[in-house]
Amino acid sequence: MSDDLDRAFLLEIFRDHLALEAGNSAHTVDSYLRDLRRFVAFAGGERIGEPTAVTPPLLRQFIFTLKDLGLAPATIRRQISALHTYFAFLIGEGVLDSDPSDRLETPRKGRALPDVLTVQEIEALLAAPGVDEPLAWRDRALLELGYGAGLRVSELCALDLGSLLLGEGLVRVFGKGGKERLVPIGRKVIGSLAIYLNQSRPGLDRGKSGAKVLVNARGRPLSRVGAWGIIKRVTAKAGLKKRVTPHTLRHSFATHLLEGGADLRAVQEMLGHADLSTTQIYTHVDRDYLKSIHRQFHPRG
Repeated sequence: MSDDLDRAFLLEIFRDHLALEAGNSAHTVDSYLRDLRRFVAFAGGERIGEPTAVTPPLLRQFIFTLKDLGLAPATIRRQISALHTYFAFLIGEGVLDSDPSDRLETPRKGRALPDVLTVQEIEALLAAPGVDEPLAWRDRALLELGYGAGLRVSELCALDLGSLLLGEGLVRVFGKGGKERLVPIGRKVIGSLAIYLNQSRPGLDRGKSGAKVLVNARGRPLSRVGAWGIIKRVTAKAGLKKRVTPHTLRHSFATHLLEGGADLRAVQEMLGHADLSTTQIYTHVDRDYLKSIHRQFHPRG
């Protein structure tokens, strides 16, 4: 299906144009093609099968989706630049008479998106809790789940032991409105959780945890404020200058998957965006497919 869409949207011809006629570097060509394939997959999901059917509202809907998923402004600007270049090419080829991206605007500066950590910054953050500290593996479990599964802070704190399906590589999450979803987790996340559950948590649980996965030093369920405090403390220890919150981990989760080329709809489902206010997009995706997407594109898959 994707090959058919690539042909219908003339992506191979566009690639040759970028490389041979426009003289772009291989890195630039790859970046443009990755951005265009992301859009083409989105258009296909909206039953748009050729560039002549693309409309300005569809393009705005696509950009709003990227914003909702927390992509960095620089990434969105590059995506828009790729679309402008692509449609200018189609006009030059006589495929289109007008440019549907003509009035597509970059994100307004006054509406800043949260910081997104690089993969290197994530690695530094995850390595910060010292393994000899009493609560180190609890802190590591919090960070691994926040980034490795893209969970909201409320979902992290509400997670109970029965929701960890480690043998299947899944976490059962109840998100906004009580909607249930299954999120894949990779081997590194599973490994950190297993150590925490087997070695650290039994000593913390004093019968007051309510079977929650994450508990505080007093054996009670970890609160949202507690989770924020842990992340703030670990960020300082890692030497990161950016402001890092639970939502930063979630946005980094989505950005790293999409930057790696993951399917937009699969990422939406992993995030629990069942009803995006600006896009109203929701498509059921098979759990095995989600796991393969997560494993292939997430740095800790």
